[in-house]
Amino acid sequence: MTTDTIISVKDLEKHFGSGEIKALRGVSAEIRKGEVVVVIGPSGSGKSTFLRCLNLLETPTAGTVTFEGVDITDPKVNLNLHRQKMGMVFQHFNLFPHMTVLKNMTLAPVKLLKKSKAEAEAKAMELLKRVNLADRAGAYPSQLSGGQKQRIAIVRALCMEPEVMLFDEPTSALDPEMVGEVLDVMKQLAQAGMTMVVVTHEMGFAREVADRVLFMDEGQIVEEGTPEEIFSHPAQQRTRDFLNKVL
Repeated sequence: MTTDTIISVKDLEKHFGSGEIKALRGVSAEIRKGEVVVVIGPSGSGKSTFLRCLNLLETPTAGTVTFEGVDITDPKVNLNLHRQKMGMVFQHFNLFPHMTVLKNMTLAPVKLLKKSKAEAEAKAMELLKRVNLADRAGAYPSQLSGGQKQRIAIVRALCMEPEVMLFDEPTSALDPEMVGEVLDVMKQLAQAGMTMVVVTHEMGFAREVADRVLFMDEGQIVEEGTPEEIFSHPAQQRTRDFLNKVL
């Protein structure tokens, strides 16, 4: 394993029910530090399950996930400690509705990172400025548009100073005109060198921002390569069929 590998996945299996639904079938992958990896594929191909196994939101049936040299599938590992280093942004924003934007952002850093309220608020305001939402710090989630909520969800994850950001279809619940503002924030993050794993249907984003694209189908990685390789010269017929439908 190279020194710059931050996440290493070996022979990952995930079965649901009493084993009859095999969401993942022996997936192996490496994510390197500072890399943007975009995972594409049809619905039900195992993309989101793969992503959720990276921080053990889903417990793999078999296989290992090594994060910064530690096998986090080992039951003896302090999982919460490692989870703090992986920010996660979901399709639905998961903001606490009864808390202001600022409170949503400072809750975890104060509780988990033991930051002072002042320190956490200063960091939160700095991040809100970056996404042009500093004026919404005192607003409640119900007062925000979908695109604003998702930008808040991203910077809330960044308040924990993660090593890696995981995105699970972050734009699929948004109105089309709001998608761009969320993708712009993600592009800024990528340019700043954040390690990112992104499950998305936004092929333009994959093409423009990814260092590497993984194409998944039926619980397996069918093909991986640079955006140029995957989108312009896919080697596998299954990849070609998928891209013909979505491009």
